[in-house]
Amino acid sequence: MKPIKILYLVAAFLICNSCNNLDLKPLDKLTADAYYKTAAEFDGAMFAAYSSIQDFWGTSTETLGESGEFWKITDVVTDDVSAQPGADNISKDADHLNIRASDKPFAAIYTQLYEGIYRTNTVLEHIDMENELTADEKKLYTSEAKFLRAFFHFEALKLFGTPPIVTKTFKDLTQLSVPNATKDQLFAQILGDFNDAFANLPEVWGDENTGRATKWAAMAYIGKVNIWKGDMPAAITAFEDVINNGVGHAGKYGLIDTDNPAKDLEDVFAFDNENNKESIFEVQFGGPHSDDNVWVFDDTHSESFKASQGTGRSMYWDASNFEATETAPGGKNGWWVPTQDLVDQFEANDARLNAFIYQAGDTYYIWNSGVESLPYDPLWSETGYVVKKYAGQRNSVGGDFSGNNQGNFNNERTFRFSELKLLYAEALLAQGRAPEATTQINDIRDRAGLGPLPGVATLADLQHEKRVELCFEGHRWYDLVRWGLGPTIFPTDWDDKFNVYPFPQSEIDRTKGTAGEIKQNPNY
Repeated sequence: MKPIKILYLVAAFLICNSCNNLDLKPLDKLTADAYYKTAAEFDGAMFAAYSSIQDFWGTSTETLGESGEFWKITDVVTDDVSAQPGADNISKDADHLNIRASDKPFAAIYTQLYEGIYRTNTVLEHIDMENELTADEKKLYTSEAKFLRAFFHFEALKLFGTPPIVTKTFKDLTQLSVPNATKDQLFAQILGDFNDAFANLPEVWGDENTGRATKWAAMAYIGKVNIWKGDMPAAITAFEDVINNGVGHAGKYGLIDTDNPAKDLEDVFAFDNENNKESIFEVQFGGPHSDDNVWVFDDTHSESFKASQGTGRSMYWDASNFEATETAPGGKNGWWVPTQDLVDQFEANDARLNAFIYQAGDTYYIWNSGVESLPYDPLWSETGYVVKKYAGQRNSVGGDFSGNNQGNFNNERTFRFSELKLLYAEALLAQGRAPEATTQINDIRDRAGLGPLPGVATLADLQHEKRVELCFEGHRWYDLVRWGLGPTIFPTDWDDKFNVYPFPQSEIDRTKGTAGEIKQNPNY
């Protein structure tokens, strides 16, 4: 049991609970200034900021009608994933790179990013006000809030290119918007926040706070941001610090590698092995509870008090029914499936293929108020394949599913040590240090049951290894854009405007004519 998961869920409730300390004043009289006093109240505010990350994969019938929107613009758009005929129209359009500023995913993710930024800024502003925090507690909450503010701004940069930098909450009704920032301004802000976070965050938290941002997660992100910035020497310095000195909840970071590739790869994504030695930063999900309907997972839903945070991963990714005479068990939508092109990238004897993808000859497992298993039918999928990563026999357990079988609670592995090693290899290659990069890549190949590269690593080797290792984890689109591979991968559908996504049209309209007007990215 992870106590922090429960704490995430009660962030919104702490305001209500604190009424006992406020002589039961009516809730409409409870101001933010009256709330931010104790460490427990600052904890609640921090957990609310974390919950904005949980909402990336949310499903809501009330706000924008989200249906796992983040997956659509990070995975479905890539050559790794295909949208099934039964998928929603946004998924089908994303699959063919029909991208519009009015599309739901951009409004949903933009809202969640800046909601998270707002929540971190609220914490930072109240730390400087009258409260009961000790000097050490102020340093801790300041560092944690800056980590998350940097995380949200970095995600916004990767998606939109020149998003606004927001470092304060708005109090003047005539100034409620911020214009685009430049890339240089964004990198300076993001790296500044991550460096401040590194200075004062703990190396690890106690078991009751597993999953909160740590010093070494901050340094890992400093390395990653510098990759995007193109400062490879700075990235190498940061990654080497993490590799040599970094520790997480499970001790010193490293690959799970016991020379049993099938089990090792299963261990990485197992529900009963969250926050393992490969975990640099992962999104903590709660549950299960009695009313975990996927449409109340989003913490902006009016009924969110009835449920805990989770995702609809099983609903969107598990098998449905394409042309099979026997329907896939579990009643899932099965909107998104692996492509043949991705499957073809796996080398012979690469254990990752069997660990990450269901195919003919496999036994298929699903939790449906109990474990169901039967021979996998390729006709459940248009391509013949279904995603197995985060699923499989080990994860077909009651704890990973809500009581109505609709939601999942397995943590999202947002930043893994294997990704760090591959980013490190990329930076080494860029600096002409190919033999050292080869070692990093071969470590990951060895864990997958493969032999070493036949020679010194090339950028193509790195790109191949990253694709098969991190498939379905939301990295492929950013890499295609960053490496300039769009025209090669999508020769008929590619447009150079896709190097950045459009800002939501709603934000363009809302800020038009104001001092903080956001300019749309070109050609959208």
